[in-house]
Amino acid sequence: MATPHIKAEKGDFAKTVLMPGDPLRAKYIAENYLENAVLVNEVRGMLGYTGTYKGKSVSVMASGMGMPSMAIYSYELFQFFDVDNIIRIGTAGAVSDKLGLRDIVIAMSSCTNSNFAEQYGLPGNIAPTASFELLKKAFDTSERLHKKVYVGSVYTTDIFYDDRNDLADWQKLGILATEMECAALYLNAARLGKNALCICTISDCPLTGESCSSDEREKTFNDMMEIALESV
Repeated sequence: MATPHIKAEKGDFAKTVLMPGDPLRAKYIAENYLENAVLVNEVRGMLGYTGTYKGKSVSVMASGMGMPSMAIYSYELFQFFDVDNIIRIGTAGAVSDKLGLRDIVIAMSSCTNSNFAEQYGLPGNIAPTASFELLKKAFDTSERLHKKVYVGSVYTTDIFYDDRNDLADWQKLGILATEMECAALYLNAARLGKNALCICTISDCPLTGESCSSDEREKTFNDMMEIALESV
């Protein structure tokens, strides 16, 4: 059953989908980690593949950048393609001064400046949180693989170039990192009774000016990819 954004049929996607933002990172994962990977979507260049990893069926598909894009693709995968679990494997900017380039953050929860949750008509604010089962499995996997991770809250923002320059204020609240998709994923999962987790690699440090190249972001964040794959 194709949707406006995904040209596939039920059964084309595994129950668990890994979602990088970058379509080329999805292709990299399919080519380097999955066996018998099949291209199941390429509408608008949002490449999606299904294959196996150590005998387990798994899919990987790009989400694009920002809350609206993640909201569309995660909703359609959950609602129309019988996907139960989505693990975002993305990039983030360091907010905490404990973090440096290539450190890995697992988002227990997300703060956001988005109005995405207004659609639910709630009388207060909802706190988007990860699925505990997926979070625990990813954390346990990171320990088994001897890969250090930081677990805590991230800040999901709609604004990449922000005149307010307020990351230092978020740092005071213990926020680990900033990114642009997590809150929408967590809210969609909660609303639809599904499971979601966000694992990010620090690709830049806005408060210090350090950053990785686009090629490094596409092809070298393997620790994060392996934690996600081993958690399936």
